Amino acid sequence: MKIAFRTHDLGVKGAEAAVEKLKACGVSAVQLVPYKFIDEIKYIPGGIDEKNARRIGETFKNGGISVALVGAYFNPVHSDREKVFRCKEIFKDYLKYARVLGCSVVGSETGSFNDDKWTYNPLNRTESALDAVIETFRDLAAYAESVGSIVGMEGAAGHVCYDVKTLKRAYDGVNSHNVRIIFDIYNLLDGGNYQNYLEILDEGLRTFEGKIEVFHIKDCVFGDGKLKQVAPGKGMFDFGKILGRIKEYDENAVLVLEGTTGDDIIPCTRFIREKWESV
Repeated sequence: MKIAFRTHDLGVKGAEAAVEKLKACGVSAVQLVPYKFIDEIKYIPGGIDEKNARRIGETFKNGGISVALVGAYFNPVHSDREKVFRCKEIFKDYLKYARVLGCSVVGSETGSFNDDKWTYNPLNRTESALDAVIETFRDLAAYAESVGSIVGMEGAAGHVCYDVKTLKRAYDGVNSHNVRIIFDIYNLLDGGNYQNYLEILDEGLRTFEGKIEVFHIKDCVFGDGKLKQVAPGKGMFDFGKILGRIKEYDENAVLVLEGTTGDDIIPCTRFIREKWESV
């Protein structure tokens, strides 16, 4: 098992500083999002090139940090189609240089018709929305195949792929060996199903057997009719049961503590590691 953090959750700028922070926290893996923590890397087509990618990748490799996932998340059903085109080109840039960065997988969620809010919209749950997502990811998967990389797909309750079944339909619709799954239990919960989080995890593990690249690890509390994310160990999740299931699925799983920041990084790392070892 490896514990990882997103580069922009570390509270530092630049690859060298990120490596030092990870080493100080006893962490040896990362979810890499270059344009969110390196000022000279811009979120534009051509914003990353082979020279920059190689410098970043070598910095992490030489520091003993493995790259578990490259993030280039965008909204494939955004109403601004020119923006979608630009984001696809950026995603393809990261697919092209993913292996140079140190990882073969570049991930995104499946988006929402609420555009930049990335929240629930009734249109998200239409067949035309699912068709649009499949078309976009099919294009990305074909490009990934041509450059030897992998596309990661992630579902979320407020997005087009709002549950395990819909994400599986999209995965099957893309129909490519160059697609993997990013699984996040918290993302798939809402006010109506949050108490069934273990059943949803079980469904995901069965459905995507052998296809899950990384697990996003979060915790949450429920109040005022909605869920709120908190650091692992500070909420309602039974991590003994969660991690026991994941460990049985894959004892070498990569657990990205997405959204865990600041003073929570070290104690949450310790908490997850101790829970994993005890199950």
